Amino acid sequence: MGLTDDLAAALGDRVLTDPDVLETYRRDEADLCPAGVPLAVVRPRSTADVVQVVRIAGGYGVPIVPQGARTGLAGGANALDGCVVLSMTAMTDILEIDPVNRLAVVQPGVVNSAISAAVAEHGLTYPPDPGSWESSTIGGNVSTDAGGMCCVKYGVTSRYVLGLEVVLADGEVLRTGRRTAKGVAGYDLTKLFVGSEGTLGVITEITLGLRPVPGVSRGLAAIFPTTAAAGAAVTSIVAGGHTPSLLELLDRTHLAAIEAYRPQGLPTDAAALLLAAVDTADHELEGIAALCRAAGATEVHVATDEAETVGLLAARRLAHPAMERLGKLIIDDVAVPVSRLAELLDGIDRIAAEHAVTIGVVGHAGDGNMHPNIVVTEDNVPACQAAFDEIMALGLALGGTCSGEHGVGLLKRDWLARELGPVGVRVHHAIKAALDPRGLLNPGKVIPAP
Repeated sequence: MGLTDDLAAALGDRVLTDPDVLETYRRDEADLCPAGVPLAVVRPRSTADVVQVVRIAGGYGVPIVPQGARTGLAGGANALDGCVVLSMTAMTDILEIDPVNRLAVVQPGVVNSAISAAVAEHGLTYPPDPGSWESSTIGGNVSTDAGGMCCVKYGVTSRYVLGLEVVLADGEVLRTGRRTAKGVAGYDLTKLFVGSEGTLGVITEITLGLRPVPGVSRGLAAIFPTTAAAGAAVTSIVAGGHTPSLLELLDRTHLAAIEAYRPQGLPTDAAALLLAAVDTADHELEGIAALCRAAGATEVHVATDEAETVGLLAARRLAHPAMERLGKLIIDDVAVPVSRLAELLDGIDRIAAEHAVTIGVVGHAGDGNMHPNIVVTEDNVPACQAAFDEIMALGLALGGTCSGEHGVGLLKRDWLARELGPVGVRVHHAIKAALDPRGLLNPGKVIPAP
């Protein structure tokens, strides 16, 4: 008997060992991050299943890599050679929707959009909407503290996680948080696990806060002659006290890629397109339009109704698949103070020119979170890596962070160490050692080994 035999005896057909199947579970969508071949993939259906996997694998000293839908962009779900992949995608139950207390209790394998659809029947909404919302699972969203286009007004995932059920490295089950609107008793263990990317425990149940459905959304599209001018418009919109529900930027590279992927009449000769939406009074949208013109927009198109607004925003959700057609991508996730956004955009243009690489910039301009997409070819990998590192350094120099919403994974762990400093790194190591003393949960991710 060995590990796979013990797993199969305990969990039956939920254990997968076929080599062709294992190959499909090796990695997430981060190009150029290393990935190993797992010894087995297990697809639990309950917390009890997860407990068994953790205890059996722990008995053999074998690492466990939790996975959701593998839509991540930082290598956080990549397998290690000989590990057990714990795929949470079969845990798909929405256990409870409580419209009075405005919360939902769900398993980690529920797809983000499925939660939105289910709670909409009760006049409620779950605001975080990552670009992969129709395929990414809530467990992965929680593990990376995912964001999305509406985060400029409504915030990222962590704002809505009220409590968790977590299987710890020794197989014990921990419940964190509460169902009340207020609660400050004890350390905030819920926030500790949100964004920890499976390195501290395996999330098996999530209690989410909900909000009433917002008002009708209206949007606009503003065309700019430079990305820096678009960045200046964003700064003036925020400084002017406006609260758009969405404020997104796409540069020329993305506009051309999207138009080639799915033609819809985008202005491919523009340097940047700024998309804005509001779900409050129409006069706020008019104020945003005026500020765009004042910042140098050559054209501002205001949608006449919600349907037209949805049409304007459809292009934004095509950004990633459109860019993937250009080649492998290194996707940055730098966030800076909004007041430094124009400097970041200018700096990215300079870095692209200096290294002679194609970098398309898209992102959540309203909260300063940009995604420079570096297009990798067979002969420019060193130049692309250098450009990635310089963008990371620029973001930190502007008072920003190495990850606004994609997580750290493998891609940015060295940059996280620079951002944290030696004391911050030591505290991270201490927390990891306390909860996972043998280092078996998603090892090598988020923070470099001591």
